[in-house]
Amino acid sequence: SDLGRHDKALVLKRVIFARRVATLGVSHEETIRNGSNLVNSLVTLELWDEASTFLRKMLPAARQTLGADHDFTLKLNESLATNIINNPDCTRDESAFESTPDPCGGAAATFL
Repeated sequence: SDLGRHDKALVLKRVIFARRVATLGVSHEETIRNGSNLVNSLVTLELWDEASTFLRKMLPAARQTLGADHDFTLKLNESLATNIINNPDCTRDESAFESTPDPCGGAAATFL
């Protein structure tokens, strides 16, 4: 059940993520897992710009460390897509995927 405490949870998720980065580094799987949790809260709270900035920093680390097909990398990509779809300030001319190569290596096109 959703108790509407997303803003309080976001504060805790930021602290946890910062501690993971400090102790394990940005490319560790646990840090990426916590980053995925943090970005979910940012998207839930419709903090689109912050979510986009965060995702642009996390996705390269996730791809390099875990690989493009890893569950957390895919979740981060899904969050980026959700962010783009729902962000009222994101226009068709503004490519949020500029620095984000096709996570499926072109494979998604075969299903469309």
